[in-house]
Amino acid sequence: MFERLFHLFDPEPYETPLPEADAEHAFGALMVRVAKADHAYLYQELERIDYILAKRNNLSAVDAAKFRAGCEKLEEAMPDTKALSEILAREVPEEGRESMFIALWQVLLADGLKHRSEEKVIDQVAAILGIGANRATALAASVLPGMPNKDGT
Repeated sequence: MFERLFHLFDPEPYETPLPEADAEHAFGALMVRVAKADHAYLYQELERIDYILAKRNNLSAVDAAKFRAGCEKLEEAMPDTKALSEILAREVPEEGRESMFIALWQVLLADGLKHRSEEKVIDQVAAILGIGANRATALAASVLPGMPNKDGT
């Protein structure tokens, strides 16, 4: 009896379960990976990821944050960007890939700077999704032209 009573005061912490590696979770994990690539996972990036997930999946703000938490777990469990990108290449039709690419750039730019480490992740994803270099450049420029690099250039 006392054991159950003590358990009420010392519950095990909740841990977000690892989600299925479907296209939407893989996409969320890639957004998290882009945000973390510069070793600074900032509030603005979290906010942008939540907004994109909410809009794409018709979720409330709270549900989008929970979805992102699952994507963060998946990102940790699948350290290979290629494997996550291949899920998208396999499950997302070509016409849906460009909107994902644009969303990755929106996450990259959420903190107001372009970091080469974040761009490298996006470049790798674009190649796997079959988005050519010229098209990728045009799509990136459409998100926010003239955005400064981290070094101010």
